[in-house]
Amino acid sequence: MRMKTLRAAVLGAALAVGAAGTAYAHHSFAAEFDRNKPIKLQGTVVKFEWVNPHSWIHIKLADGTVWRVEGGAPSALLRRGWNRNSLPAGTKIIVNAFRSRDGDTRASAAEISFPDGRSLSLGNPTTEAVAAAAARAKSD
Repeated sequence: MRMKTLRAAVLGAALAVGAAGTAYAHHSFAAEFDRNKPIKLQGTVVKFEWVNPHSWIHIKLADGTVWRVEGGAPSALLRRGWNRNSLPAGTKIIVNAFRSRDGDTRASAAEISFPDGRSLSLGNPTTEAVAAAAARAKSD
């Protein structure tokens, strides 16, 4: 019986440490991105990463610069009709996003649009809220 208790304690500790690492690695929007630095990126998808806690779109601009654009978690994208093959390399997209605070070629976006006018939500509720607030402030 004592060995069972010890195994349960070790397993519980391992799970707690794993969960803490995940929580630590996931920062808030305001810690990483600047709502006062919107940017419009227009280019071609190089890669779409279907990963947690956020998906990432790598987009190559006309000048050759590659930006990484943060989207929502795969579970949020699934609820919006996406799958891991929804954005193949070579797709032309337009992204209105917010720049990273550290000056890196990284941004967070609420949605992407296509040259034909269609748009898709990136399932990122925090960025959607920031974009909506910025639009309201702009119209006031």
